[in-house]
Amino acid sequence: MAQKLSLPLILPNPPPSTPTKPPFPTPPSSSSITPLLQDLFLNQNHSSTPHLHLSPSTHRTPRSPHRLSPQAHRILQTLIHPSFDSNRFHEILPLLFDQPSSSSLSWDILGIIKGLGFNNKFDLALSLFDFIRTRNDRVSLLNGSVIAVIVSILGKTGRVSRAASLLHNLEADGFEVDVYGYTSLITAYANNKKYRDALKVFGKMKEVGCEPTLITYNAILNVYGKMGMPWAKIIALVQDMKCHGLAPDLCTYNTLISCCRAGSLYEEALDLFEEIKVAGFRPDAVTYNALLDVYGKSRRPKEAMEVLKQMESNSFRPSVVTYNSLVSAYVRGGLLEDALVLKRKMVDKGIKPDVYTYTTLLSGFVNAGKEELAMEVFEEMRKVGCKPNICTFNALIKMYGDRGKFEEMVKVFKEIKVCKCSPDIVTWNTLLAVFGQNGMDSEVSGVFEEMKRSRFAPERDTFNTLISAYGRCGSFDQAMAAYKRMLEAGVSPDLSTYNAVLATLARGGLWEQSEKVLAEMKDGGCKPNEVTYSSLLHAYANGREVERMNALAEEIYSGTIKTHAVLLKTLVLVNSKVDLLVETERAFLEFRKRGISPDVTTSNAMLSIYGRKKMVPKANEILNFMYESGLTLSLTSYNSLMYMYSRTENFHKSEQIFREILDKGIEPDVISYNIVIYAYCRNDMMDEAKRIIEEMKVPAPVPDVVTYNTFIAAYAADSMFVEAIDVIRYMIKQGCKPNHNTYNSIVDWYCKLKLRDEACSFVQNLGDLDPQISEDEKSRLLERIAKKWSQVDP
Repeated sequence: MAQKLSLPLILPNPPPSTPTKPPFPTPPSSSSITPLLQDLFLNQNHSSTPHLHLSPSTHRTPRSPHRLSPQAHRILQTLIHPSFDSNRFHEILPLLFDQPSSSSLSWDILGIIKGLGFNNKFDLALSLFDFIRTRNDRVSLLNGSVIAVIVSILGKTGRVSRAASLLHNLEADGFEVDVYGYTSLITAYANNKKYRDALKVFGKMKEVGCEPTLITYNAILNVYGKMGMPWAKIIALVQDMKCHGLAPDLCTYNTLISCCRAGSLYEEALDLFEEIKVAGFRPDAVTYNALLDVYGKSRRPKEAMEVLKQMESNSFRPSVVTYNSLVSAYVRGGLLEDALVLKRKMVDKGIKPDVYTYTTLLSGFVNAGKEELAMEVFEEMRKVGCKPNICTFNALIKMYGDRGKFEEMVKVFKEIKVCKCSPDIVTWNTLLAVFGQNGMDSEVSGVFEEMKRSRFAPERDTFNTLISAYGRCGSFDQAMAAYKRMLEAGVSPDLSTYNAVLATLARGGLWEQSEKVLAEMKDGGCKPNEVTYSSLLHAYANGREVERMNALAEEIYSGTIKTHAVLLKTLVLVNSKVDLLVETERAFLEFRKRGISPDVTTSNAMLSIYGRKKMVPKANEILNFMYESGLTLSLTSYNSLMYMYSRTENFHKSEQIFREILDKGIEPDVISYNIVIYAYCRNDMMDEAKRIIEEMKVPAPVPDVVTYNTFIAAYAADSMFVEAIDVIRYMIKQGCKPNHNTYNSIVDWYCKLKLRDEACSFVQNLGDLDPQISEDEKSRLLERIAKKWSQVDP
């Protein structure tokens, strides 16, 4: 295998085998759940395992009836007949043992159990197995193959804990559990998403000297892929397999290609695809679909389309799975219109879109801020009779949550139960992300409490979401504590973990620490992706490291760092954030030149910078573009427009826009109110500003320090110091703590009016106004007065 595939990932020091702290932060008691969460979780089923609906039994002949004796064959046909009464089981069973040979009896037992399993008569198969365990000759009758089949049946019906207990009890009773029994248990755990338990079984096999087969290794490779294991660890497992004299087969290669998905390792996947041919195998439909899936995750739609052409040229007919991977590639690449065209091509070729097709499109429009188009997809999905699954509901929860429409989000959550679905780990992670990005840390804790009640064990994605949620809430220490608990719980970090940590560092502008994390990733063989570099750009922007930001941008434009829609979008955002107009326009133009449709976030960044620079015609161009593109304007869009007009002669338009969003049913935030207040205050229309602040009542947001500071600055500018000080007194009474800007406005205007003594007196008597004022703050203000006074013309 190509050497470049085997770069090791340097992980932190291994955690202790037994965590000394719980993996979750301790949540508040149930009494502390917010009203929103009480509504969200009301009457929800707290079972962590969704009910498994098995297909009804049908009368089918097992695949290998010729291996059964005539008597065993008649018994099997009786047991699987639709009219068979299971209460007669013990009447029929003794007929099986009227045979002279225990060897043929053992084969009959195996055949009947397999036949019962094949016909979904799982309980009868288990009853037969339990009956034989009571016999004195059970050891000779229950061979390794029988045990393996029973373990598989238990796994298929979701009773994997019982399967594990069964193997343990059989060993205690003197039965020898062979490689097939262990491999069946590994597969059962994997199919029930209990990946760490599967790895424990694999470890136990090696401890007891049970040599794994190729099938065992393939099963563990599948587990590694599902867990998002580092590529170096996956390659090490392949090398271990080869050291045991086992050569990879086509299933091994297909599984390895699938493993590339988690880290978006499309180059490694392509190398494996070529190696399949060198090894003398012929890629099959699974191979092509796996490669397509990797390209889809890696946001490489063009390469994915080439795989489709190659697949068809080799006489493999694309399936709905194939097209779903292609749709995913286009959606992830931001090419939503192309994804819709692809869906129409599916229909033209007689391939019916399924729930995954629609949900992928729905999620794409949700992420792009195209709420109306997302709902059109959802309505079409219902119209054609395609039943939504939990992934569909998760996308809708994200859509409403991202837009602050929590009532609608709660309705979707309740509809999950109505549609006979159950919340999954992604549902909980989505709720965590929604509340985290809205800075609702109490709700984050509430979701964790409910998640624990529902018996959902934390996996890597949960910890990654937790790190991101606390990071978005500005709780850096809690985010890092979550990362530490993740390691203590024995969960290894992956690319997504590092990206979550980088995103948290970026919000604090901690670019030096971000560079260290990036260096660690590269040195350890964990390949950075576009999200990694996106976080680094944000870290530079928030840390005001413009030169570093520009240098990284040039690497992106030149192709040194492979360009993706995410990176171009980030360049628009960060350049807008640091007020670099030319650089922002360049990034936005590059975005559109590459045929990528800007989403609402990118468009909002353009509105914001044009608004701050009072470039009304340019802002209107972006506004028209958003309407033409079918983008749903967000509150951020309206706030940018309001701020732009607040600083122009047409400042009254700020309130007009404010009223528009109220009419649309959009809840203004405190920024919205502050902008309108600012528009009136800067134009000496204090009565109008007071009218707006009077509207800031429950459930509207309460005035914050910016609200009060706007009034204070306006009064001070008009030499109305008594009124300004009255506002300070009022804000303190309302529990709003003054900041530096509160007092700066007063002393600065005293100095501008050459009222130095009044400025000093104000500072010296601040203790009477603000009992919480510190001596350091007084010293700072006196130094400011001295500096300002030195700049005043004599």
